[in-house]
Amino acid sequence: MDAVGVAADGVTFFVGSLFFTAAACLQYLTADDESRLGPFVQVVGTVLFNLSTFDAMREHLSASQANRLVWTPDALGSICFLAASGLSWVAVGQAWWSWRPHSRSWLIAALNLGGSLAFGVSAVAAHLVPVSDQPRNVALMNLGTFVGAICFLIGAALLLPQRTNR
Repeated sequence: MDAVGVAADGVTFFVGSLFFTAAACLQYLTADDESRLGPFVQVVGTVLFNLSTFDAMREHLSASQANRLVWTPDALGSICFLAASGLSWVAVGQAWWSWRPHSRSWLIAALNLGGSLAFGVSAVAAHLVPVSDQPRNVALMNLGTFVGAICFLIGAALLLPQRTNR
């Protein structure tokens, strides 16, 4: 943010959120009828993330406005991501708990669940403290976002061989 400014940083996050929603929509459209619930919840989460990143571009928001317009949809989107990842985890593992690290599908579901947990941690840490107008924990907020993004990126990369083998 220091290098490009707040406005460019906000636009980057918003544009990225649109790609995230496009990917979630494609996932929903390509899912089987009986397995569309998880992707649908994921789409809802990404739309909430779109709202969050769009409102984050607004200038001069008070802490209470930012918590309502930016943090709340971000936190709700994180809950949707966690629910969608949990549904996928249960579907792939056929139980609430399983251990199949040599299964590509299981590994992708585990990475998505881990990424969703990391995004959730980031959302909690990003809640603004009204007295200071600062996030509760900037380091944890950034770490959660970074770890979540890496988990989702690796999970998506693991999908590529599956898509080309069809």
